[in-house]
Amino acid sequence: MATGLLVNVMTLVGSVAMLMYGMKVMSEGLQKMAGSKLSNVLGTMTTNRFTGVLTGAFITAAVQSSTATTVMTVSFVSAGILSLAQAISVIMGANIGTTFTAWIMVLGGGSFDMRFVVYAAIILAVGLIHYKRNTNLGEFLLGLALMLLGLTTLKINATDMHLDQIEPVRNFFIATSSWGYGSYFLYLLVGGILTFAVQSSAAIMAITMTLCSTHVLPIDMGISLVLGENIGTTITSNIVALSASVQARRAAMAHLVFNLFGVIWVLCVFRWFVGAVCSVWEVDFTPGVPSDVSPDKLNAVLATFHTSFNIINTMILIGFVPLLEKLVTLIIPSKPEERLTDTQLHFISGGLMSTSELSILQAWKEIHVFGVRTQRMVGMIHDLFREPDEELFSKTAARVEKYEGICDRMEYEIAQYLNQVADGRLSDQSKHEVHKMMRIVSELESVGDANYNLSRHLIHRREAKIQYTPYQEKNIEMMLYLVSNAETMMVQALEQLNITTDEFMEMTNIETEINNFRDELKTQNLQHITDKEYDYSTGVNYMDIILELEKMADYIINVDEALYEHKHDK
Repeated sequence: MATGLLVNVMTLVGSVAMLMYGMKVMSEGLQKMAGSKLSNVLGTMTTNRFTGVLTGAFITAAVQSSTATTVMTVSFVSAGILSLAQAISVIMGANIGTTFTAWIMVLGGGSFDMRFVVYAAIILAVGLIHYKRNTNLGEFLLGLALMLLGLTTLKINATDMHLDQIEPVRNFFIATSSWGYGSYFLYLLVGGILTFAVQSSAAIMAITMTLCSTHVLPIDMGISLVLGENIGTTITSNIVALSASVQARRAAMAHLVFNLFGVIWVLCVFRWFVGAVCSVWEVDFTPGVPSDVSPDKLNAVLATFHTSFNIINTMILIGFVPLLEKLVTLIIPSKPEERLTDTQLHFISGGLMSTSELSILQAWKEIHVFGVRTQRMVGMIHDLFREPDEELFSKTAARVEKYEGICDRMEYEIAQYLNQVADGRLSDQSKHEVHKMMRIVSELESVGDANYNLSRHLIHRREAKIQYTPYQEKNIEMMLYLVSNAETMMVQALEQLNITTDEFMEMTNIETEINNFRDELKTQNLQHITDKEYDYSTGVNYMDIILELEKMADYIINVDEALYEHKHDK
């Protein structure tokens, strides 16, 4: 007897674990298939609050993970790509999209035996993965199969256990279901804690459906658990946002406030609302009493409530997004030290995304920011070269030194992030991509070092009171112009993550022009020193600047080559 109970309990726990793992694998497979399209959709289809809701719902329904959508939203707010108002509308949509999971469970946990479909999907998935035909689709099918198998096993096991006939279990639920609204608050709290603990609202929803469909848990208590799940799932985004900017923390707080508001108003009309949903499926509703109808109908009631609650909550609050924005701004006020500065990472400060592929996408965006910062340094060098005022010269030189420190820190933090990404499950193509990114990050740091070295040469020029001839000044200006052009093209390529063959040829031509110009100036410099047009120390300082600019161009073309190979090796 004890052995049978132990087997049933282990099967119950194992089926929930299989469900959670299946959801994870399915979500990863979908996100890998979608790739950067998810990010592009999120960034471009949020022109107003209504399209923002639709975007959030679409992405969440597609990847089966509101966490993925929320984390992307938080990182985009942190980087300034999405406004707080846009983020709030996307999060509202994510709440609607996540209800699609419940309907998958209604299908998987229904009267139809899904095992035939499950095993067929596993065979197809293994074939796709093993023969590398379409590994991402294979992962999606494998995850879907494991999720449905977990649901089917959970349903069969719960039925075999006859929970409604186990006296202690039945007495516990009867006792905790007889306190009226006190029971609702209890189950709401339990749902929130369990969802936060297991980090999966899908798993708690599956358990809730199992308890209700076996006639152990009254439907109104099950719905209270669902409300608690809505609160528990917001804690994840708030934890993710702790290390992000103040705007990102506000976006995560808006998620919590949105769901809290929904729970409050629905509790005011709770029994009427539950009764209305039950009547749709012709289920008799008596508060605190398990409904003696088919499991399919009870599961459908839970899914219908989950969807209708989030849709109605969104319809109520969609017109009050500006007010919600002001509220979370009051809850999380700005502090001077929390203003977004150039010393902060923009995209990856919130931690890894839900899959390695999305994490790679975020890292690419951070690398583009890195490139923009090195581009600013080139502008500072030009200012240093032309600045006659001593005080302004010193301030600009200090800025260059500060930016060089920022570049060192960015190289370390992005490389560390990419190492964490590489620890995840990556395809061969993604591993190759991470390798290219590491190379680019190293080259960008070298660009920062070159700019710093240039500032030191210019500082030495001023301290030594070296005067360039008009010819030397013209040559340095020309070299700065060529390097600036190369830097601008590199930054554009980092933003687009694409270099055409014609663009790469143009970049190569600029590099060749810079090299030829350097060789020409080296020869001329020796001749001019010999002809006493300027002294040796002036010639050395002059050539130090020319050679450092040429070295910077080398680092820039290395970035271009890595990007070009990344695009055309696919």
